[in-house]
Amino acid sequence: MTEQELRDPNRKPSREGVLRAMAKVAEILPPTPLLPLEVDGQTVWCKAEMLQPIGAFKIRGAWHRISDLTEEERKRGVVGVSSGNHAQGVAWAAKRLGISATIVMPENAPKAKIEATRALGAKVVLYKRPGEDRDAIAAELIAQTGGTLVHAFGDPWVIEGQGTLGLEAEAQLTERGIGGPIHIIACCGGGGLSGGLALACPEATLSIAEPEGWDDVIRSLATGEIVPVIDQHHPTPCDALQTPRTYPINFDILKNRVASSAVVTPAEIAAAMRVVFERLHLVVEPGGAAALAAVLAGKVVPVATPVITLSGGNVDRETFVRMIGAAA
Repeated sequence: MTEQELRDPNRKPSREGVLRAMAKVAEILPPTPLLPLEVDGQTVWCKAEMLQPIGAFKIRGAWHRISDLTEEERKRGVVGVSSGNHAQGVAWAAKRLGISATIVMPENAPKAKIEATRALGAKVVLYKRPGEDRDAIAAELIAQTGGTLVHAFGDPWVIEGQGTLGLEAEAQLTERGIGGPIHIIACCGGGGLSGGLALACPEATLSIAEPEGWDDVIRSLATGEIVPVIDQHHPTPCDALQTPRTYPINFDILKNRVASSAVVTPAEIAAAMRVVFERLHLVVEPGGAAALAAVLAGKVVPVATPVITLSGGNVDRETFVRMIGAAA
């Protein structure tokens, strides 16, 4: 594809785009650790994305998208929608590039995420979740400012940027002398990360994990068409994975690539958070622990060298203590 084609907002995400994103990400961010963890006598490899500057993999897609803006687009700023991790990724990238950023965030997002987004210089517009449509609010802001939407998952640049996690993990396994097929188990909200991983690692087996009550991608794949979350009032500790429905751009990638999936419970997520804390000595947020929870609970059985996404570490202290305590 030509440079012009790769900058077309109406294009489909591609592996070529992931490779281009990887070159851009590698210039500003060191690889996150790939840590071994023994589970039932097998080594699984955990990609510790909570060690990114903003505590989550979302920085990858945000940087790829925003760094591709034209000078005219940069003058008008960007608008994002997020419960917090993507918000910080957008704010971080915008600050680094000297661009104004406005983020539409739910008022019930973790306080730590809202405060961190503001600390990075972004303007935060709060909305009621459930009850208000964040995409409609973002569209109104864009109409007022002429800014560019940087969507949390339904954007070709964002999808490609998230896929760089998979390229990094493959390279790290190769450096350790581990070859052969891999099995990626990913946390899934709207499908930005899992879609990017599917493009980045076409030979890998791909599994996804979603929280109980918010398994719209899994149900969409099962029915063959996009279906929404049944009850947006369903309580979950996984604020990062509360997406009402996936987008066609994500579904079109995943419908032919997801080999298996799992719906994980709050108790299983709490157990995974405790394992990460006690055995890897790291803090992972509930949504970031969903993939590991699926493996620990035996709901996803690795079929090759397992790579598990630990996708975020932005959690309020009270929530973390409560969940770790519940897993005792």
